[in-house]
Amino acid sequence: QVSHQCKQRIKTSRAQQRHQAASMRCCTTLWLAQATIALAPNTPTPKRTPRQAATLDPPLTRIAPPSAALRRLPGGGTSPTVWSEFADLAREVDHKFEGGVANLGQGFPNWAPPQFVKDGLRRAASEESAGGHQYARSAGHPPLTTVLARRYGVHFSRDVDPFDEVAVTVGATQALLVALIATLDKGSEVILPEPFFDLYVGQVALAGGVTKPAPMTVDGDGEWRLSEDTLRKAITPKSRVLIVNSPHNPTGKVFSREELETIARVVREENRNRLPGDELLVIADEVYKYVCHGDEQHIHFASLQDMNDITLTVSSAGKTFSATGWQIGWIVGPRHLIQPCQALLPYLQFCAPTPMQQALADCLDEADREYEGEPSYYAWLAKSYARKRRVLADALRAACVEPLPSQGGYFVVGDVSNLLELMPDEYRDGSVAADWAFCRWLAAEHGVVAIPSSPFFTDEPSRPLVRF
Repeated sequence: QVSHQCKQRIKTSRAQQRHQAASMRCCTTLWLAQATIALAPNTPTPKRTPRQAATLDPPLTRIAPPSAALRRLPGGGTSPTVWSEFADLAREVDHKFEGGVANLGQGFPNWAPPQFVKDGLRRAASEESAGGHQYARSAGHPPLTTVLARRYGVHFSRDVDPFDEVAVTVGATQALLVALIATLDKGSEVILPEPFFDLYVGQVALAGGVTKPAPMTVDGDGEWRLSEDTLRKAITPKSRVLIVNSPHNPTGKVFSREELETIARVVREENRNRLPGDELLVIADEVYKYVCHGDEQHIHFASLQDMNDITLTVSSAGKTFSATGWQIGWIVGPRHLIQPCQALLPYLQFCAPTPMQQALADCLDEADREYEGEPSYYAWLAKSYARKRRVLADALRAACVEPLPSQGGYFVVGDVSNLLELMPDEYRDGSVAADWAFCRWLAAEHGVVAIPSSPFFTDEPSRPLVRF
């Protein structure tokens, strides 16, 4: 009985407290309303339409503190990225220039995919069976994983299992994140040859890892080189992953066989001193594998001696078929590394779009056929980009920008030192690096959008380099 009475008193007390709090809130609201009327007695309260309420200046917003995951990102997840800043700037100044700005900053084509690729998607979208439009297997639509396994079996000179050694993702960006989450523990180090695609830094942080740069240097011929000594010094007992990106973003470097074999030897020697399960792994980012337009040809890192069992190869269709919006990527590797990736996929996306996967299954092989007078679409693509690279490099030289050699990918990096003295003082406020300020001026005053290279370095680069 005593217990029951105590509970009733507590219940009554809490009810009284809630009533008092509600009364206080009501009084406070009435007081604020009366104060507002007293301050503006002759001004009727305006009625806002939903459209007006949504476009208030300044807008009414709810600001939530960044989550733990966002706080791991560069800038704490609240600062604009180089991509968002220059995409916004391109939109802002587009109207100032006849024909709009020349956007050389974003990494995607401004032309449609080839006809056979579009036809493949039309066939997939016209599929009459229900299965062609429903969820696919989370780890990948079997028609696509079968084609990928067969093709990578040739690349790697081994049999690749389409169900246990391939994982299909929503683009290569997701493939990279999945591979990192599947391999890293908290505090694991990821070695990045520098400069590096800035996306890696945020993804490593989200996966709980720490980035460790291995700076490349530019030799007398303008080529980026990763020295064996630099790579060895970057490796510590905490190192878990080395990302090898070839063709390389942002520099356009294609690592030669000799360079890749040197990297493989360093990794192999490191792993001789490690226990099974604690090996230094490699994530080979090869999204530009078919966009090699120089003397060097693409070498699959996993095909090198002893590298198959420790390498996850990441690639996608977007760069190859000028269809970045398709967002189909994949990871290929040994069973013991792929299965953790497959286990993660249902929690990140149930599956990549089924029609896109089906279309790509047809297109990958069709691209091997003769195309536009070339032995294959892939050969035509490389030749096409070689011509575009020459046009861009010649234009940069004519504008007094020194282009560095580029043999792969979409990009040419240029040294803009000769033009910095032309930049008005208003852009030199010291808040950003010289290359960043230059790119703001180039876009705002001249209608050419490019990307500063400083976000691709841990520290500000020694000279102002811009990616076009």
